[in-house]
Amino acid sequence: MSSSPHEHETHPTEHVQGIVERVTYHAEDSGYTVARLKAPGVRDLVTIVGRFPDIHAGQSLRLVGYWRDHAKYGQQFQVVQAQETKPATLTGLEKYLGSGLIKGIGPVTARRIVAHFGLETLEIIEQSCSRLSEVPGIAHKRAAMIEHAWAAQKAIKEVMLFLQGHGVSTTYAVKIYKQYSDQAIQVVSQNPYQLAADIYGIGFITADTIARILGISPDSDFRYQAGILHVLNLASEEGHCFLPVPKLVEEATKRLALPDAPVDPTRIETLVASMAEAQQLIVEQGYADLADQRICYAPAFYHTEVALAKRLARFAHRPVEVDLPRVGRWIDAFTHKRDIHLSAEQRRAVELAASSRILVLTGGPGCGKTFTFSCCFMRGCRGSSREVSFYSKLRCRRFLTYPPASVYSSKGREYFCLFLIVWCELR
Repeated sequence: MSSSPHEHETHPTEHVQGIVERVTYHAEDSGYTVARLKAPGVRDLVTIVGRFPDIHAGQSLRLVGYWRDHAKYGQQFQVVQAQETKPATLTGLEKYLGSGLIKGIGPVTARRIVAHFGLETLEIIEQSCSRLSEVPGIAHKRAAMIEHAWAAQKAIKEVMLFLQGHGVSTTYAVKIYKQYSDQAIQVVSQNPYQLAADIYGIGFITADTIARILGISPDSDFRYQAGILHVLNLASEEGHCFLPVPKLVEEATKRLALPDAPVDPTRIETLVASMAEAQQLIVEQGYADLADQRICYAPAFYHTEVALAKRLARFAHRPVEVDLPRVGRWIDAFTHKRDIHLSAEQRRAVELAASSRILVLTGGPGCGKTFTFSCCFMRGCRGSSREVSFYSKLRCRRFLTYPPASVYSSKGREYFCLFLIVWCELR
C-alpha cells in the first residue's frame, strides 16, 4: 500500500504490527477507518486511523505510518501503508474467519473449521475450498458460497496491491476500487486518464502521474484528450464556460508539453475535431466579439448553460403585478427611518427589484452595490425564509435563510418572487 507524496513527508514513519480487535468506524464510500489494534508487547489497544477498502476484526496487519496526538481522542497511529498478513495462531484464525469477512462463516462455523484443519485452514480455503464440506454442519452449497466470498476478498486484495504497487495512494486506491470493482486493473492499465473523468478528487495531474508510472506514452491520444478537458476545467475555475478553439489549442499545447516530448498544435486541433464528432466536446460558432471563431465547451458546461438560459428566459417572461406607488412609499419610509440616502440609480434599482422577476445588480468597486442590495433585500425578503445567496467582494456566504422573497400586491393576495444576484468585482 503506497501513500501520496504529502501524506507523511513531515513525519518519520514507524512500523506497527498486530491484530484488529474491533472496527470503530468504517466509511464504505471513502474507506476512512478508525479501528483498535492489539499489538504484541503493548498493554493497551492502539487506535489506528487510515483508509482501507475492507477491514474486519481478526485481521492481522503490518502497518507503516506515524504517531499523532488528537486533541480529543489522544494518541493515534496514522496509517500510510498497510499489508495484511496471515494469522499465526489458532485463536487468530478463529477470530479472522468469524469476523464477518467471509459470507457464510460466523464465529461458530469458524471455530469448527479451525478445529478441523488447524493452521492449514487458510491454505485449504485458498486451494481446496470444496473440502470445507468435511466440517460438520457445512454442506456442499454452503462450501460453494464460502468459496465465492473468499474469491471476492482475494480480488479486492489483488486490485489494491496492483494500484498501490503503481504509486496510487491509499485514499485514491480505495476510490478506484469502489468505482470499478474487479475491473479496476483493466481500466487503469488501459487508460488511467479515465480516472479523472469518473472519480471525484482525481484530476488530470494525478491521472498523469499514474500513467507515467504505468509507462503510458506522453504523446498518447488518451493523454492529449484528457489534457484538453483539463484545460477547459481550469478555464471554468476562472469563470469561463468555453474557450475559443485557438485559445484551447494554445493552452493545451503549452500544458501538455514535456521537456522531452513537445506537442504539435496541429495534432491538438485534430483531436478537438474528433472529440467534437464523438460528442466528448461541443464546438459551435462563436457570437458577439467571437463571431469569427469557433468556441469549445465541455459538454457539462454547455448543457448547464443552455438549460439555465432557457429557465431564466421562461422565468423572466412571467408577468409581475406590483403596486409601484406603494413601493415608492416604502422606500421613503425605509430611508427616513434609517436616516440614509439613495441616489437616483440606487432608488431605481430597488424599484426594479420590486417589479422584475430577475434583477442583476452590477457595477465597479465602491459604487454602492452592497448598500443597494440591503435595501432590495429588506423590501423583498421581509417575513420570508428561502435561502438567498449573497456574493460579496470579500467572501461568498449564506446571507440568510428565507423563502422566496415575496411582497403583497395592493390586493394583499398575490405574490411575486424576487431573485437577486449581486456581483462585486474583484480587483
